[in-house]
Amino acid sequence: MDPSVAPDEKTSRMVLAPNQGLPTNNTDVHNETLAGRWKSLEALMAEYSVESRGIQRVEPDERHNLSQLGYSQIAMLWISINLAANNITLGMLGPAVFELGFLDSCLCAVFGMLVGCLPVAYIATFGPRSGNRTMIFSRYIMGWWPSKIVVVLNLIVFLGYSLIDCVVAGQILSGVSANTMSVVVGIIIVAIITWVITTFGYQVFHYYERYAWLSQLIVLSMLAGAAGPNFNISSASLVSGDTLAANRLSFFGLALAAAITYSGGAADLFVYYPEHTAGWKIFTVTMLGLTSSFTFAFILGIGLASGMSTNPAWEASYGISQGALIVEGFKPLGSFGSFCGVLVALGLVQNLIVPTYACGIDAQVLGRWAAVVPRVVWNTVGIIIYTVCALAGRGHLAEIFTNFLALMGYWVSIWVAIILEEHFIFRRSTGFNWHIWDDRKKLPIGIAALIAFVVGWVGAILCMAQVWYIGPIAKLVGDYGADMGNYVGFAWAAVIYPPIRFWELKKFGR
Repeated sequence: MDPSVAPDEKTSRMVLAPNQGLPTNNTDVHNETLAGRWKSLEALMAEYSVESRGIQRVEPDERHNLSQLGYSQIAMLWISINLAANNITLGMLGPAVFELGFLDSCLCAVFGMLVGCLPVAYIATFGPRSGNRTMIFSRYIMGWWPSKIVVVLNLIVFLGYSLIDCVVAGQILSGVSANTMSVVVGIIIVAIITWVITTFGYQVFHYYERYAWLSQLIVLSMLAGAAGPNFNISSASLVSGDTLAANRLSFFGLALAAAITYSGGAADLFVYYPEHTAGWKIFTVTMLGLTSSFTFAFILGIGLASGMSTNPAWEASYGISQGALIVEGFKPLGSFGSFCGVLVALGLVQNLIVPTYACGIDAQVLGRWAAVVPRVVWNTVGIIIYTVCALAGRGHLAEIFTNFLALMGYWVSIWVAIILEEHFIFRRSTGFNWHIWDDRKKLPIGIAALIAFVVGWVGAILCMAQVWYIGPIAKLVGDYGADMGNYVGFAWAAVIYPPIRFWELKKFGR
């Protein structure tokens, strides 16, 4: 019998207090001693309503009331997270980098995003049903040791996204101030605000996101109204033939990657929802919130970039930075437009909250030694890392976008393929035993998952197309190659996983 499947009614429930585990060796005893040193700090955090829980499972009797949270909160959360300037700047890349026309860019961005949102909505449903964080859930799929590889990659993704957010915010604040404020100061401002909110944790950031989206919707609607007359919606793609097909495929993949990378933290946001929360409602409302906000932001960015061909001032602003182009779009509103630009920059805090919060949780999954360090400490470390990286890379935003985002999307696509097959083929009738989240001996060994993950990466590398590397298969399409890493990586992992997993279950029984 697979020990990681759901237990029967007689199985007793194990309840763990925050930052406690079951000591099984000298290392665990040492970790408990270390954990004791943090008890006074945790008591202080609790006194000021700071979330002290780390990776421990949220038991059913610890969940919040659904009427207090509600399904509308899910939609507002995703809208608030996504209705941000970083997605506007990503949309700009369709016309500006891939040389696609307005219609081509819109279709590739929207449909790529739709595909990428599906795994996010699916994985979000595991938050209420398991009470486990996303990277803890990954242990049930990848196994104890291989899952740590996924954790490291997820940390890189979230730190990279946060870096991009900080740079865009700094560019906008610098542009609004007519370059009297440096990008450096803007980066530091949004990093500090994000640190304050994420330090308090789950309840505070849910409350913040519940209302923050409204100001962004208003100012971005004003941007659409002010800049819209200069959008070149009749612009045609500047490339043709195989190169046009390749660029469409690459931009489609970039939009897909921008969405799918939320998968690594999707369940984290809903672990306090009751176990009986309807999964299909979580899925539907997540899709609604993600797709509506992505679509608005992408098309706004595509419109701004398309207008550069007929508006020299916009082209000059883009030459300074993507953030400067957003500020230029507000110019018809005068000084009020500058105020709107400040709100757009500060709105990036909403997008920063989730990856920053997830980094604090994910770092604890790296080992028992890491789990005893409070979430707030890891949050602080993460913010310091991506702030320093943002300061160093503030002049290379487009390169970071086109190379980093697509590259990081590859592993998520491969991981999602393995999750889908484990869930719907191997766990369809048995389910998961959510109580063994920290029991290495009962979780899967992960041989099949590791092999499929590596094979998927091989496929992705052969089919990737980046500025610094174009795979031999990707080179076959167009002048610059076609980025097919997401699709091939997913397919190769999906093909190789089932037969090895059947063997693994037969050999080891878990």
